[in-house]
Amino acid sequence: MTTLPGAREPACDIFCAVVDNFGDIGVCWRLVRQLRAEHGWRVRLFVDDLTVFQALCPDVDATLARQEAAGVVIEHWHAPDHAGETLEIADVVIEAFACEIPHTYITAMVRREPKPAWINLEYLSSEDWVANFHMRPSPHPRYPLAKSFFFPGFGARTGGVIKERDLDARRLQFDAAQWWRERVGIEKPDRAKTVVSLFAYENPAVDALFAQWRDGASPVVLLVPEGRISGAVARFFGMQKFAAGSKAQAGALEAHALGFVEQPRFDELLWAADINFVRGEDSFVRAQWAIKPFVWHIYPQADDAHLPKLDAALDHYTRALTPPARDAMHRFWHAWNGAGMPDWAEFWSHRPELEARAAQWAGELAAIGDLAGNLAAHAEARASL
Repeated sequence: MTTLPGAREPACDIFCAVVDNFGDIGVCWRLVRQLRAEHGWRVRLFVDDLTVFQALCPDVDATLARQEAAGVVIEHWHAPDHAGETLEIADVVIEAFACEIPHTYITAMVRREPKPAWINLEYLSSEDWVANFHMRPSPHPRYPLAKSFFFPGFGARTGGVIKERDLDARRLQFDAAQWWRERVGIEKPDRAKTVVSLFAYENPAVDALFAQWRDGASPVVLLVPEGRISGAVARFFGMQKFAAGSKAQAGALEAHALGFVEQPRFDELLWAADINFVRGEDSFVRAQWAIKPFVWHIYPQADDAHLPKLDAALDHYTRALTPPARDAMHRFWHAWNGAGMPDWAEFWSHRPELEARAAQWAGELAAIGDLAGNLAAHAEARASL
């Protein structure tokens, strides 16, 4: 789609391959909605798994080859040749997380004048090397094209992370009492109880942590959206399953199962809790904007390749904490990610400092600028839109 002189809406094609879980499409769906709503771009999203997408966005019909939701055109991407010569090429072409866009699409990009801005949106990383590669161009080995690598991150020389312009306002207007009645079916717990939201991959540390909550002196209210951790919750309480609407009690631990939380309402779950256990990339970022303490279950990789990324995130986040709080957070996060035994009492004894750091950290992130805005500025500069 060639942008005509004076046109106000740059056209963008984004390709997303769903590897597993909801992370890739979750990030892409937030990004395209923001590019459309806040930057006025005409966006077309190519997704290879509409069934997974539908779980995040119920408005999506998994049976349709082409549809529209939230002002975004959605195409069911049939690799390898779909999105080839029969489609016009956009001003900005984004391949998310190193997915390979169709060769026919690339050859059509070669013929397009002017050439599109071609961007590889990378995974979020806190590692120091990211700043040296952010926005660096990479020439194609055969064609007169170059794509740039765009890295989300937490430092000033990165692309930042996704944050909608109205997110803070929505958080401040959130009616917690009403949410508890509607989503959990009980009154909002008083401050004597610690509310924990749990969104995690399968985790061998879960039984030890649950036992500590059960046997602890202070009551804990656990909120568990249906997902990969639900089976472990059911086993701990001696139940066949822990599906939406289920509840269980053991000692000081009270647990409630929620239905799968669609993306637009996930922030509310984080706002309703005192501390959030999150996983992957999308919920990790949302937890930081919730301005609450959080624990990250990073996506596990072979040979523990994920651990340097975990440590890099911890180093950024904990640098302003006192040594005792910093050490406790490092130990707890590592234990939750498979190295050691979680010590809830030690970790949560630093609650006031962790809560203060959560607010301070959100301010530091906001100063970098949000991912969609930074990416739009980079793409528009490259494409001279």
